[in-house]
Amino acid sequence: METYRALWVTETSEGKFERTVCDLPAHQIPDKGTWIKVRYSALNFKDGLSASGHKGITRKFPHTPGVDAVGTVVRCADGQFQEGDVVLVTGYDLGMNTYGGFGQLISVPSEWVIPMPAGMSELEAIVLGTAGFTAALGLYQMELNGQNPEKGALVVSGASGGVGSMAVTIFASAGYEVIASTGKSHESDYLKSLGATSIISREEMLGHETRPMISTRWAGGLDTVGGKTLESMLRATGLYGNVAVCGLVDTPEFSTTVYPLIIRGVNILGVASAETEKSIRLKVWEKLAGPWKPKTLDLIHQKTIGFDELNASLDDILGGRTRGRVVLDLWK
Repeated sequence: METYRALWVTETSEGKFERTVCDLPAHQIPDKGTWIKVRYSALNFKDGLSASGHKGITRKFPHTPGVDAVGTVVRCADGQFQEGDVVLVTGYDLGMNTYGGFGQLISVPSEWVIPMPAGMSELEAIVLGTAGFTAALGLYQMELNGQNPEKGALVVSGASGGVGSMAVTIFASAGYEVIASTGKSHESDYLKSLGATSIISREEMLGHETRPMISTRWAGGLDTVGGKTLESMLRATGLYGNVAVCGLVDTPEFSTTVYPLIIRGVNILGVASAETEKSIRLKVWEKLAGPWKPKTLDLIHQKTIGFDELNASLDDILGGRTRGRVVLDLWK
């Protein structure tokens, strides 16, 4: 490929940012060892921020966002992959300061690359993407620490969001009863269709704020919100339960007593999906292709777009007007 098509985000002399879909010379991509012809990417909130010039996500422009990519290997310098191998890349620096999946061609270190798991299609892998991997990594860490369906239900906060909705369907597929907490009452039917057995409102989740502990309401959970939501989740978690923390939709700060930790043995587990080592990634993706494979990916997959719809779709995700996953077919 001498040229490739990509979303190209540039910074003007006035400090503004412009997004253009254009053909670019392949030789401008820094050679990081493994070259991949990208078939699919998907839209994440982080991509919207990068595409808007957020310097906390992407430091230097021009740049191509896209933190998820699925495609075929073109060349691999260290021989870990062969030409034509179907692979996926999520996390690490892809789409942040390394040209990302909104381009038909990427070059990344082979350590970032995961072979497509047996039993999973390219489309299924990209619908799961970073959001699905993050939710599954949270469950993986909880189960390493003794969580299992026999202990009781798992609660998911921010359940209608990207990671939250993935957690609902993945946890249900793994055999758990799932309590979905959301501030969007109109999403109740959608969350039940993903596998939630019950829905609680944000207000119900935040009840009993003045008490350090309340009666057990769930055996563990995954928090995407932070702040008082996380505090409330901890105070109602059962004996030796695990709360996996992976987001800060509300705030990065929270305050709690040690009572849930020292009386019930509740564990707070941090989920840092971007830098997860490859050996663990392989195990989590094997789970996602097997016993944890969601049965409702068709419901989460909102639509597939081409480059002509990408700009408008980025505006939608930044404006909170999307639900589920929007897939970018780079050859549509």
